[in-house]
Amino acid sequence: MLHATHRIPGLILRDHSFELPLDYSNPAQAISVYAREVIAPGKEDASQPYLVYFQGGPGSGAPRPSSNSGWLGRALQDYRVLLLDQRGTGRSTPVTTQALAGFTDALAQADYLMHFRADNIVRDAEAIRQQLTGHTPWSILGQSYGGFCALRYLSAAPEGLKEVLITGGIPSLFRPADDVYRATYRRVLAKNRVYYQRYPGDVERVRQIIDHLLQHNVRLPSGAQLTAQRFLQLGLQFGMSDGFESVHYLLEEAFVTRSDGGVDLQWNFLFHLEHMQTFDTNPIYSLLHEACYTQGAASQWSAHRLQAEFPEFALQGPAPVMFTGEMIYPWMFDAYTQLQPLRAAAELLADTDAWPALYDVGRLQQNTVPVAAVVYSDDMYVHREFSEETAALVPNVRLWVTNEYEHNGLRADGAAVLGRLLRMVRGEV
Repeated sequence: MLHATHRIPGLILRDHSFELPLDYSNPAQAISVYAREVIAPGKEDASQPYLVYFQGGPGSGAPRPSSNSGWLGRALQDYRVLLLDQRGTGRSTPVTTQALAGFTDALAQADYLMHFRADNIVRDAEAIRQQLTGHTPWSILGQSYGGFCALRYLSAAPEGLKEVLITGGIPSLFRPADDVYRATYRRVLAKNRVYYQRYPGDVERVRQIIDHLLQHNVRLPSGAQLTAQRFLQLGLQFGMSDGFESVHYLLEEAFVTRSDGGVDLQWNFLFHLEHMQTFDTNPIYSLLHEACYTQGAASQWSAHRLQAEFPEFALQGPAPVMFTGEMIYPWMFDAYTQLQPLRAAAELLADTDAWPALYDVGRLQQNTVPVAAVVYSDDMYVHREFSEETAALVPNVRLWVTNEYEHNGLRADGAAVLGRLLRMVRGEV
């Protein structure tokens, strides 16, 4: 269904909403999936092909464009871009605590949530393609988790694809969640060491903050408690090109001295910290992150179990306190207000082994669709060796392996990154 068209300087934006099955094997229940079509002015009637953008996450809506710049500006030279709000996100039928409150119990919530992985995101995309283009294949660009969706697309419906571009998002096809999180812990430790080398004064500052949180009941502006473990989740930022600075500048203003000589964590610090953490607003990320890697197996809180193998993350001791990264822990469903009502559903999702396979390895080994992907050597979120392992199994994949960018290379230097991938997939370089 086509809705409103809006014009802003440099962009034409068209709204699309599609009614699609929640469960494609039993299409009785429908959900809405939203996509925003972006066109360069003067090309409204041109027969440009589509480039569909799959957002990272999981659980985040597509970017909200405000200018003809970055990777979007480069893409619009050759394509009309479709920004897909993956099911459960953005303007699609939302997965939020409020929306899930109407279910009868945690089991019903968990059953519903099992339909929000990459397999069904790709089924949605294929249904949308058939409505918009008929039998014409289109091009896709997958950033981070969007790359996981791209591999699923290649595995499930390659006939719908003309070419595939991936930035920082080639998953392992068969490794269990434990392999992924062991590798992730090692990567996060390496990032911590680089951070403290850059800002050695933060070793003591972080220790002071941790000691304060262990000794005091500190409340965030929302009323939720800031625990030491929640504070250390700021390390999620370390995989971005500006992540070290965003954390360091925040910590610079952590403490305030009261008139009576006592010391508190400053309100401004607490406010900005809370806004850097999006677990409350994007619950799919916490609920289904480990399920990105589960195929016929239960995750059993993989990151939580494996943390004991890495004593460097201890809160107390003489060593610097290490921030955590892209890990999900059961205690988060107590620490984050909007996750608390979903604790029982999260436990059910962690315990189930009823996850279908995401990738058909045999079919991927017969791939004929051109694929160009950038793999970031120092990526904290998507393990480089696993990405290379997958690329070696899938024909027609060309890799650009670089340490010039961090995981957010598409955001940091989008026109250059996308431009190179386009030249690669077209055989120009």
